[in-house]
Amino acid sequence: MNLEITGKVVQLGQRATGEGRNGVWVKQELIIETDEQYPKKVCLMCWGERADDAKVFNAGDRIKASINIESREYNGKWFTDVKVWKFDRDNQPAVAQNEPPYPAASAPVETFEDDLPF
Repeated sequence: MNLEITGKVVQLGQRATGEGRNGVWVKQELIIETDEQYPKKVCLMCWGERADDAKVFNAGDRIKASINIESREYNGKWFTDVKVWKFDRDNQPAVAQNEPPYPAASAPVETFEDDLPF
């Protein structure tokens, strides 16, 4: 499942490092706000070299991230991660919240009167 999410960077979250059976690991949280009618804040998890790449973003930067969503069970509870595998700056301006997400029609809409009896 490969998905994309775009939004404005709200903040860099926690950076964590550790050592596992496969060696040293690093992860960086990146919190963004989506451009929907009802914006949502999403915490993206950047692992490995993506964690280093995430450090270049500042609050207010617009990004587009390719993500995978993955859940895992631990002690009877489920945890979900939104993992980034690629991201870059999004140069598209945000859609205004009161504008429809599609272009307006350039020609007026014709109305027809018909001779139907109802």
